[in-house]
Amino acid sequence: MYGKVGSINLVKQITAVLVGAGARGRFVYGAYANKYPDELKIVAIAEPNEERRQLAAAEHQLMPGQVFESWEQVLSNRKVADIVVISTQDKMHYAPTMRALELGYDVLLEKPMSPSVDEVIAMAHASRKHNRLLSVSHVLRYTPFWSKIKEVIESGIIGTIASVQLSENVGYFHMAHSFVRGNWNKSEETSPMILQKSCHDMDILSWLIDEKCTGISSYGSLLHFRSENAPEGAALRCSEGCAVERECPYSAIRIYEEADTHEWSRFITNDLTPEGIKEAIQKGPFGRCVYHCDNNVVDHQVVNMMFESGATASFTMSGFSHDVSRTVQIMGTLGEIRGYMEKNEIVLYPFGKEAIDILVTAEEGGHGGGDEGLMREFLKQVRNENNNGGQGLTSAEASLQSHLMAFAAEQSRLAGGSSVEIQGLSEQHGHSVCS
Repeated sequence: MYGKVGSINLVKQITAVLVGAGARGRFVYGAYANKYPDELKIVAIAEPNEERRQLAAAEHQLMPGQVFESWEQVLSNRKVADIVVISTQDKMHYAPTMRALELGYDVLLEKPMSPSVDEVIAMAHASRKHNRLLSVSHVLRYTPFWSKIKEVIESGIIGTIASVQLSENVGYFHMAHSFVRGNWNKSEETSPMILQKSCHDMDILSWLIDEKCTGISSYGSLLHFRSENAPEGAALRCSEGCAVERECPYSAIRIYEEADTHEWSRFITNDLTPEGIKEAIQKGPFGRCVYHCDNNVVDHQVVNMMFESGATASFTMSGFSHDVSRTVQIMGTLGEIRGYMEKNEIVLYPFGKEAIDILVTAEEGGHGGGDEGLMREFLKQVRNENNNGGQGLTSAEASLQSHLMAFAAEQSRLAGGSSVEIQGLSEQHGHSVCS
């Protein structure tokens, strides 16, 4: 099927099965199909939650026979679309991915690939075995900001990279929402924080330095969001007469009910009326006091990395920042780059010369335009039908090293910061890390 017959360059419309119609499924991948119907059409949905399933079905005008409760039903025995987009929870990635590849689908998979090293390696192998695309949603590579930084590095103007410092400022409200109260608050049920939230950052460091990471050490802990740190008078829920709710920056009432927009409240309820939001705070998990939740993932972590040439990198993840942002400093032998992603600010400092402001064109969409950039490039690959053995900018093979870096960082953290060799970790699981 091709869109806009009257246009000069006809674009083949790609059909998709959406497995998982939660936040990413509906608000990123589903939204892209609605915004660019000539490029992408959702023709089937698998989602166990009935309310989400019906909302997504209505948004894409699907008939009952196109809507399923489980991925097993829609991926039973034959292809019904060109691609499968998998946006389920972390531990639910492996089985539908392997089945989709076996059926001959190209697959776009939410990050992280899996909290299991063996499953990550198996999925990368399966994409090659079946000669299908398996792209991972490392969306930062597709942003104008990081693409421009990569371009400047490759120009040679800063010489050879000696050291990189990258900070991910999670934002105090994002930390409370996703990793204290929300779906990713327990590592045994989802993934460790360094893998779930920061595999983006491991991927960017791997991509920018463009070498094998050889060794990693890491420290981090759950410092603040614990019951012993609850202020005197704190209730179990923000809506239950908490004595400190009005002063607490983590108040669910302030974050969801009194906010100027529904940016965060849309993730706690599908009923965005004042009554619906109030009920979600009173009865749902997002109304709990942040000091009385069942969370165990870290709220801050640092990672130090050594690369093949001797270049080093340091990464800091913190839930204690006023905004959600990333900042980077890249130090080369001939110059330096400093960047602030959310402001699209990049400054180049060639040694001995004047500083240069690098122009970055801002794009719409989440992750600094990376969400739409990822979809655009993946669909181009699918249309070209030139899978090159499953390779691509964020193919499973390309993403494998960054996942191994995250696994090594968590292993080091749990061992008190002792150094972990990437090659040794890889060999334990019968795989040689690709460069």
